Amino acid sequence: MADPFISGYAIQWGKPAIIGGLWEERFARGSLDKSLRDYPDVVALWSHDRSKPLGRVGNGTLTVKADNIGLWYALTPNPDSPNGQEALATVGRGDLDEVSIGFFCEVSEWDDSAEMPTRLVTQAQLMELSLVTWGAFGKDTSAVLSSDNAASARRRVVAKAEAAMRLRGI
Repeated sequence: MADPFISGYAIQWGKPAIIGGLWEERFARGSLDKSLRDYPDVVALWSHDRSKPLGRVGNGTLTVKADNIGLWYALTPNPDSPNGQEALATVGRGDLDEVSIGFFCEVSEWDDSAEMPTRLVTQAQLMELSLVTWGAFGKDTSAVLSSDNAASARRRVVAKAEAAMRLRGI
């Protein structure tokens, strides 16, 4: 049996988040492509805490991939470490099911014509993704525990996201 892992979407292209009540933010499709190519060693953290790493691309415990829906990830935390055990247990029980990302915005487009300004991030450097209780992008992100292989888990998550998009007429 494969090690349990956590997977889902860290962001979905074009989905809005209200940032600090000050502006609405969205990520354009392709906005992380350069970062994933030039700086591929993204890390996974517990609630943006750099002292609580859960995995990283460089050692094969994190996979991050941009697809047509958004930024998909698969994380295999160390089940022998306290942080890994906590991540697997809280996601597995459904206590925690959202993700947030840490990034540097490099290029964006602002629109100040509405009451709340909007920012479309068209290029950003992705530093990390974090398992969180409440992420800025809310239920448009996901963290689900699986024990089958990453490819079949990704197919399930993609099918679920596509079904939700169809219901919204997208």
